[in-house]
Amino acid sequence: MPVPWFLLSLALGRSPGVLSLERLVGPRDTARCSPGLSCHLWDRDVLCLPGSVQPAQGPVLVPTRLQTELVLRCRRRTDCDLCVRVTIHLAVHGHWGELAEEGQAGATAGPGLEKPQNAPLQAHVVLSFQAYPTARCVLLEVQVPAALAQPGPSVGSLVFDCFEAALGAEVRIWSYTQPRYQKELNLTQVLPDCQGLELQDSIQSCWALPWLNVSTESDHVRLLVEVSEEQRFGLSLYWSQVHGPPRSWWHRNLTGPQTVILNHTDLLPCLCVQVWPLEPDSVRTSTCPFREDPRALWNLWRAAQPRLLPPDGWRLDAPCSLAAQATLCWQAPGGGLCLPLVPPLSWENITVNEAQKFPLLKGHPNLCVQVRSGEKLQLQECLWADSLGPLKDDVLLVETRDPHNRSLCALEPAGCTPLPSRAATRAARVGEHLLEDVESGQCLQLWDDDLGALWACPMDKYIHRHWALVWLGCLLLAAALFLLLLLLHKDPVKGWLRLLKLDFRFGAGGRRALLLYSPDDAGFEHLVGALASALCPLPLRVAVDLWSRRELSAQGPLAWFHAQRRRTLQEGGVVVLLFSPGAVALCHEWLQDGAAQPATHGPQDAFAASLSCVLPDFLQGRAPGRYLGACFEGLLQPDAVPALFRTVPVYSLPSQLPDFLGALQGPRAPHSGRLADRVRQVTQTLQPALDNCIQPPGRGAGWDLGPGTGFE
Repeated sequence: MPVPWFLLSLALGRSPGVLSLERLVGPRDTARCSPGLSCHLWDRDVLCLPGSVQPAQGPVLVPTRLQTELVLRCRRRTDCDLCVRVTIHLAVHGHWGELAEEGQAGATAGPGLEKPQNAPLQAHVVLSFQAYPTARCVLLEVQVPAALAQPGPSVGSLVFDCFEAALGAEVRIWSYTQPRYQKELNLTQVLPDCQGLELQDSIQSCWALPWLNVSTESDHVRLLVEVSEEQRFGLSLYWSQVHGPPRSWWHRNLTGPQTVILNHTDLLPCLCVQVWPLEPDSVRTSTCPFREDPRALWNLWRAAQPRLLPPDGWRLDAPCSLAAQATLCWQAPGGGLCLPLVPPLSWENITVNEAQKFPLLKGHPNLCVQVRSGEKLQLQECLWADSLGPLKDDVLLVETRDPHNRSLCALEPAGCTPLPSRAATRAARVGEHLLEDVESGQCLQLWDDDLGALWACPMDKYIHRHWALVWLGCLLLAAALFLLLLLLHKDPVKGWLRLLKLDFRFGAGGRRALLLYSPDDAGFEHLVGALASALCPLPLRVAVDLWSRRELSAQGPLAWFHAQRRRTLQEGGVVVLLFSPGAVALCHEWLQDGAAQPATHGPQDAFAASLSCVLPDFLQGRAPGRYLGACFEGLLQPDAVPALFRTVPVYSLPSQLPDFLGALQGPRAPHSGRLADRVRQVTQTLQPALDNCIQPPGRGAGWDLGPGTGFE
């Protein structure tokens, strides 16, 4: 994996004195050796032909390690290029005794074996360098005196100055001998850019480069691009990937200077910024300033998402690479701790965005994936819950095997309870039955290997059996208490039974009806109260704000009406709009204002609030079957009701009371004989209140209900 040089510079800061580079004067390449060795650099580059590995005949000199260092090759103080110095560490492999055993002592087997025993070792070391678009191979001769040519980890080193490369380039270096006695050494490096090593004073191509400053302010991060005015530059935000190419997120061509603001939720450890002048062959500056930012790491874990890959795989999706481990745990319904399956299963290292395998035979909704970083648990997801349904009331049995024995225990919050057991735990109470379920195949085998297995056994049948006994005992106790009460208090119990029969006859728990009206005056409120009281025994569960003044005051009219309407419609009830002159006038105002709330009207505010709840149902065609309308003869004619509200039946009371009561009760309406009795009862209650409410013709002249309203 390429090693980014600029991470070191970012850690040390942007001061030019923190990481200074050695300056080399002159264009020529040079080579030097550690004390005791002699070396020579060939004047010309050679062909890069490593050839095949050959067996060594006696001791040979081979490269063992490559080391690089950045330097500057300068023609003038302010005219330098970035250059890579390479150090090759050498060692002796093999012995002179190996050559003597083959009867070849004194023979010459190549550049590394000029003379036997006391002769110095010589080697031709090839150094290959590639950095797009250039490639070079240089040849160095090195000689080690016989006194130093002893097998060991190192006999010295060879230093080459130097390979020129472009800023920000990825370079690859190989080293081997000719002939080649082992696999070639290789090294890949990513060179810094202008910002990485503070080179702007030494390399001319950095002079016109945009410079980037990152500052954090509360919930925002500012990216300040420092360039001269009118200079055009490119700015790119991307996610750096360990595996695969970078993923671009945002790219713009801008004119400087510019400030780009990021939300703190956009920060990720792999979020990098790249800037460059919009010129041919310009140098690009890249930095990833949020690698150690705690907020970026928190955002990354929040974005990470485990995903099930049928039939037996899964993947951790995340925008950046993560060092993480995963295992499985068992989650019982009702919450609580997810019980780890370690052992028998262990924590496994995972790679994000790559498919992982479960060591399972089958999935189960109670099996969950846990992901941790270090020792901190970061994620837990029950991946099978979507495909296999909600969590089940199953118990997990852990089977342990050895050559002579087999044992089972039930995984519970207190630990793994051996079966059978006399412990006071839920699984221990039915331990014998669970063992029988395993033997009879009623348990689902989730995992199996030579050392053990995992079984998921259902517990619901034992829970149902337990609760059945409890309920039976409660019923018997209730029956005994009832008989005792009946014997001790005969007359009160008989009266209570009569009341219960009466409640059932009049339909306690009947259909729900919500009455909405405009309180024009005290007489009309009394009329609405009389109608509500008359409807209760039908049976109907009537809701009206007259009976809920305290709730209405605490919650406010809009919240109370909204809650009552929702409850009524969810239970299959009906909303009744009782139209009066005041209600019709308010409806006209609402429709004229495009459903915007009109001016306040004192007592009519409550009805205005109810209109805001019901008007959308009429405008969207959802009212039929859920709403009814009614008006009272002598106060208002049905034709005066706005046309929008006449999309549902509007009844004139009391003349159309039979149809009104039948519509109120819906499918549960009684037969005609019983309905006539109820119509008579409601009429007797309603008529006196209606007579008291009807006023002389002059009353109500303030309500403009003429045909000029434009709502017919």
